[in-house]
Amino acid sequence: MIPVTKPFLPPKEEVYQLLDQVWERQWLTNNGPLVNEFEDQLKKYLGLPHLLFVNNGTLALQIAIKALGLSGEIITTPFSFIATSNCIVWEGCKPVFVDICADSFNLDPSLIEAAITPATTAILATHVFGNPCAIDEIAKIATKHKLKVIYDAAHCFGSSYQNQSVFAYGDISITSFHATKLFHTVEGGGLFSNSVALIEKMAFLRNFGYNGPHTFAEVGINGKNSEFHAAMGLANIKYIDEILDKRKSLSNYYRGQLQDMGLQFQELNTHSNYNHSYMPVVFQDSASTSKVVEALEANHIFPRRYFYPSLNTIPLFNASESCQVSESIASRILCLPLYHTLTPADIDFIVLTIKQSLSS
Repeated sequence: MIPVTKPFLPPKEEVYQLLDQVWERQWLTNNGPLVNEFEDQLKKYLGLPHLLFVNNGTLALQIAIKALGLSGEIITTPFSFIATSNCIVWEGCKPVFVDICADSFNLDPSLIEAAITPATTAILATHVFGNPCAIDEIAKIATKHKLKVIYDAAHCFGSSYQNQSVFAYGDISITSFHATKLFHTVEGGGLFSNSVALIEKMAFLRNFGYNGPHTFAEVGINGKNSEFHAAMGLANIKYIDEILDKRKSLSNYYRGQLQDMGLQFQELNTHSNYNHSYMPVVFQDSASTSKVVEALEANHIFPRRYFYPSLNTIPLFNASESCQVSESIASRILCLPLYHTLTPADIDFIVLTIKQSLSS
């Protein structure tokens, strides 16, 4: 079987050495030494002064919305994982969907201003598959209209923009360290901001609002992560450059093998260093996509229709916006298997199956 992804796992002994420390201290959670060490290691690797390790990327988004005090309407993308819009609704706001660019799959900055109303308080954009958004254009629009910017950078570990980590942009950026991501802590997420005040506020929010043993600075939530998850992160971070190099090599091999098949690839931001987080391909029509999925699954290859469906079409959001580009891409896209132990021979088999399906 070839799944769409497999988690990278470091040598067990390296994780066990860290867990031995947990057993010795009997300190399992609540801002333990490994969590603090992990946050320090992340800061060094990413070149960022501030970040917070939390228990997942979804809660990171909720904390970001809460920390900025957002209300009313939040402009967002219909082409993202459902958590992006779920968090907006969960925090009592309304997602307003703006269509995407047909080449980058990211929020189309030329359409944002037309969607702004007196009720708009923020823009929440996703760097789709780790490919940075039109960051400068979004910043100009936000400044002009006095809006906050949150970036859902769940896919972005290892991606940079203008020689800085993608996490450095926006009022707040979040990421995911879920096991499906190229860098993971089994479960986990991160919050990033250049604002010390926001980092301090979010630190309170992730820990019930505690500001001392018996005082509270905020109405908080339990967003802490554990020593066990930090141990996996500390073990994995030593291998991150190897992971990124391997994914780049595999992605380039895929592209070479898939050429001349009439497929569309995601156009990458020219000012970025991309992390090759996913291997998305877009087929000519939805019927071809379904046919390829059926053929791949018959051969025990399991791609993912990611992101599908376009979020503006999901009834629970009650959206009135038509997002024709997102709806079209969502109906025709597949993310092909991509993970550290995938081999060129696996890719050859996947590509051959696709070719045979399209030619039959």
